Amino acid sequence: MKKITQNLPGGSLSATALLLLLLIVPFLVYKYVSKGTNNFVKLAVIGSEGHQIPDFAFLNQSNDTITNADYDNYIYIADFFFTRCPTICPVMTYNMKYIQKKLNIYPGVKFLSFTVDPENDTPEVLREYIKSMRINDENWNFLTGSKDSIYSIANSYFAHASEDSTQPGGYSHSGQLILVDKEGRVRSGYSNFVCRECGDVSKKSLMTCPTTGKNFTYEGNPVGTYDGTKDHIIKDLIKDVKTLLAEYHNNPKIERLEKQ
Repeated sequence: MKKITQNLPGGSLSATALLLLLLIVPFLVYKYVSKGTNNFVKLAVIGSEGHQIPDFAFLNQSNDTITNADYDNYIYIADFFFTRCPTICPVMTYNMKYIQKKLNIYPGVKFLSFTVDPENDTPEVLREYIKSMRINDENWNFLTGSKDSIYSIANSYFAHASEDSTQPGGYSHSGQLILVDKEGRVRSGYSNFVCRECGDVSKKSLMTCPTTGKNFTYEGNPVGTYDGTKDHIIKDLIKDVKTLLAEYHNNPKIERLEKQ
């Protein structure tokens, strides 16, 4: 990269130009798609009318109190895990790291992980976990607090967390990653689109149904939350974060779909 920059006229500006291009692309894609055949470009709002993540206050890995106000005006991805988890948690954490890396040029994105084992996962233990997993925690908080408070707020994220002696490690929790917008609402992309007139299923939203010839008959099935263990779902989540970023650039009217 250094050699290419040196050989280009005005090469000292090439890195800046590249960064600007990367920042602008999601917005341009949104504008192009929204004027074309995809009328479902806006993500679904999950939950009943007015549903938002409630106020919270927990300690993070640095023993600082983190509240929902620290995430105001940020898009963020949340999950529930515990440091002694012998099954899916390391995979989920690795995938969160992957997402963080892929989105590191977007300063408006943060990450949030709640432990479901707060009695063991003190701030000190969380710091050791971060170190062992080689995590950049600059925009990523790992939270601990009272068990009841954590289990209660999990419901707001459409996740679950509980003690369960029959499960490996003694806890049961969602393996999902949850996308939250700047207003504290859970958001989601779509798994597929179905024509309400004829039942035709499409991976993409089509303006015109090829069977009936009618326009604007496709309705999306929202993903809801994202499986944190599946690579293809992780890639979908990254795309949906970029779509959500573009939404805020254009500030269109947001469609809401009720969670089934």
